[in-house]
Amino acid sequence: MNASLESLSVSLLTALGSRATRRIEALGELTIEVRSQDVTEVMQVLRDHPGLRFEQLIDLCGVDYMGYGTGERGGKRFAVVYHLLSVSKNRRLRVRVYLEDDDFPAVASVTPIWPSAGWFEREAFDLFGILFDGHPDLRRILTDYGFVGHPFRKDFPISGRVEMRYDAEQRRVIYQPVSIEPREVTPRIVREANYGEA
Repeated sequence: MNASLESLSVSLLTALGSRATRRIEALGELTIEVRSQDVTEVMQVLRDHPGLRFEQLIDLCGVDYMGYGTGERGGKRFAVVYHLLSVSKNRRLRVRVYLEDDDFPAVASVTPIWPSAGWFEREAFDLFGILFDGHPDLRRILTDYGFVGHPFRKDFPISGRVEMRYDAEQRRVIYQPVSIEPREVTPRIVREANYGEA
């Protein structure tokens, strides 16, 4: 671990103590994991503690870990990942929060701490179905209001469930079940007979 990350790690340990359940250093960046019930308190400390001063939330995204990697993964299915920036200290930090209930993933909203989280949380709600308790306007942002499901979940069908098309006879847009037949596409490699020879 380089000196800057070591210094940040010590500051985090001092400020958060056991609320940071795990610290991971990879590719020159530090990630901490936090319990979902501690999110509001931890984020407030990360923003306001004089040794940390993470003034900006630069990104927030949902993650679906269903079937992660080569085999079945144990643990929680959904997580929210926060990317923070300290302009005054010139540091970045990633915070990962695993959500307790796979059937009803929910976590506290951080919009009171960073108002920029509003649109990011709406996107995670729309695409993953993650609920953000206390969000002032949690509704779909990228899909249609009548859309069924959450398209970034790993169990969502690739072709979707409904398709939209214009019906000339009815002179309006209609929704109907998907008419695409699922198929497996196996790439075929075609090479010329003398390919690669000098």
